Amino acid sequence: MFNVTTKSMQWGEETLTLETGKVARQADGSVIATLGETSVMANVTFAKAPKPGQDFFPLTVHYQEKYYAAGKIPGGFFKREARPTEKETLTARLIDRPIRPLFVSGFKNEVLVMCTVLSHDLVNDPDIVAMIAASAALTISGAPFMGPIAGARVGFEDGEYVLNPTVDDMQDLRLNPEQRLDLVVAGTKDAVMMVESEAYELTEAEMLGAVTFAHEQIQPVIDLIIALAEEAAKEPFDYQPADISELYAAVKAAGEDKLRAAYEIMDKQDRTTAQNAAREHILESLTEEQREDINVVQAIKKLEASILRGDVVKTGKRIDGRKTDEVRSIVCETGMLPRTHGSALFTRGETQGLVVTTLGTGDDEQFIDALHGNFKSNFLLHYNFPPYSVGEAGRVGPPGRREIGHGKLAWRALQAVLPASTDFPYTIRVVSEITESNGSSSMASVCGGSLSMMDAGVPLKSAVAGVAMGLILEEDGSYAILTDILGDEDHLGDMDFKVAGTENGITSLQMDIKVAGITPEIMEKALAQAKDGRMHILGEMNKALTGAAEFSVHAPRIETMQVPTDKIREVIGSGGKVIREIVEVSGAKVDINDDGIIKIASPNGEAIKKAYDMIYSIVAEPEEGAIYTGKVVKIVDFGAFVNFFGKRDGLVHVSQIENRRLNHPSDVLKEGQDVKVKLLGFDDRGKVRLSMKVVDQETGEEITKEKKEEAAED
Repeated sequence: MFNVTTKSMQWGEETLTLETGKVARQADGSVIATLGETSVMANVTFAKAPKPGQDFFPLTVHYQEKYYAAGKIPGGFFKREARPTEKETLTARLIDRPIRPLFVSGFKNEVLVMCTVLSHDLVNDPDIVAMIAASAALTISGAPFMGPIAGARVGFEDGEYVLNPTVDDMQDLRLNPEQRLDLVVAGTKDAVMMVESEAYELTEAEMLGAVTFAHEQIQPVIDLIIALAEEAAKEPFDYQPADISELYAAVKAAGEDKLRAAYEIMDKQDRTTAQNAAREHILESLTEEQREDINVVQAIKKLEASILRGDVVKTGKRIDGRKTDEVRSIVCETGMLPRTHGSALFTRGETQGLVVTTLGTGDDEQFIDALHGNFKSNFLLHYNFPPYSVGEAGRVGPPGRREIGHGKLAWRALQAVLPASTDFPYTIRVVSEITESNGSSSMASVCGGSLSMMDAGVPLKSAVAGVAMGLILEEDGSYAILTDILGDEDHLGDMDFKVAGTENGITSLQMDIKVAGITPEIMEKALAQAKDGRMHILGEMNKALTGAAEFSVHAPRIETMQVPTDKIREVIGSGGKVIREIVEVSGAKVDINDDGIIKIASPNGEAIKKAYDMIYSIVAEPEEGAIYTGKVVKIVDFGAFVNFFGKRDGLVHVSQIENRRLNHPSDVLKEGQDVKVKLLGFDDRGKVRLSMKVVDQETGEEITKEKKEEAAED
């Protein structure tokens, strides 16, 4: 009934297995990839003809994590997987980016790639397994896919690269000083196609070494996919790219001059208007048959690419007149908004981000329900890209894949410089509102986010800047590396290469390559040129930071204290009674974790002090010889009981009330009266012994022998 093909190999410390032929047999390609005990099923289907009039390539990649894979039931009211989580969206993008450029040029048939996590061993991250499964399914599907690709994750510990580190090793790298890198690389046999990373100030040489290491480690995986395809691949789909040479010649003759003139306009809006006019002129100049050809858009784009790319490589002159290694003019401002905790406006050329920082308490941390467990995050970064930022009137909705991806890239870049939560116990939310865009708004979010957090008083280890690099690689091998690319240069170039970091090293690297010909030498030069650009931007940012920012009066103050774990129950009280009383009386927020770390938060310093004192009185032990202010709670014949330390009471014997004989303690004391007492010690039964007569009831100071003599003389 089944025609099963299975291939296995030892990969690092685990066994990697690819299997096809048993499940989802009606899909064009179906592969279950297993690494350790993590299994992902990838299914590929593609339309056998394009939709009429379709002029783009409709590739869709879905990645789904099923909770049953880890033996879990989804949380919340609806016990069913709902809309994609951030991890699922980011992984779908991770798979899409390296496979999209490898489809035959001109292929416009709809393609659907669905990756489903079937089993998760909580050791091997399923994102790498999903990428390998998707590549294998595409390779055997018969689709015009020029793969295969493979992917690998790389860690960096004690100066050594680690292949496919465990999920726990990669969890919250900020708290793991031994592990300095979380890098994902995808590539073909000959070239690296995609890089995504979170790093902790690695040098350019260390990053390049990690990419090279990953590319070497994926080679046997590519061989395994090829071995599977040799036995299980379907017949290649009969697709021949359309010959558009005649159409391209007509397009070129009709509008090359006008398009070239449009690309010489430096202002983006004016240039866009001229480009649209040139395209309309070209279409009007063509025959009706040529206008109806679905490849006409491709021909116009090819002409635009030849104009932009050829001029840059030959003359070194870019659209806006800059040199290849020149960064656009930068203006940085902080403290833009009066009521926010921190704000910054970062403008680089025609790209601008208004970035705002909000400081919160432990109650504001984000709870994340993931396959490998539930955890909290105290650093959030959200990126918004409204239509007006590019002068358009588009639909506004929930954040899309692009916004989630760009926000995560900026999050990774800034993560490395955040202070430890023990030093700065705040939840930090950064929101980047892109108000203008013409290239690299994610890197503007990095720069603006760094400035905004510093304006909010967050003690970052160092400022972080980011720059987007581009590449134009011609068929003859000539190339140009571009610093701080524009939108058109990104759209028509061969590489989008984003590098963020501090003066000391790289904190994030993201690379997408559209052609399979990037050599290590080109990457090394791009990294060096990016470092120069980053240093220039950091210099401009430093001009806006004239001194230490004042902590906003509107931000909560947070103080931490550590209590013994055996005292946690006393602070919380039965059913939370004690901690609720502390909150109500003091007016401060109080949060306590299982380790005995208590965070007390309020904009009012007095409220924090009151809560602190109340907690301290519960957990601390009274010190013998110390003086306390207490309240008389009960009077008896032989003395008075005084509440002097939290809920602790002690006896002031009648002989210790005053330096004279009293008939009864009520001669000088009454219940509810405030008194000052000294802790003399504890009797044999552990009872507290207090004294009033050795303390000046006015000043609270101890009456020493010298003071007694001074009083006698007076």
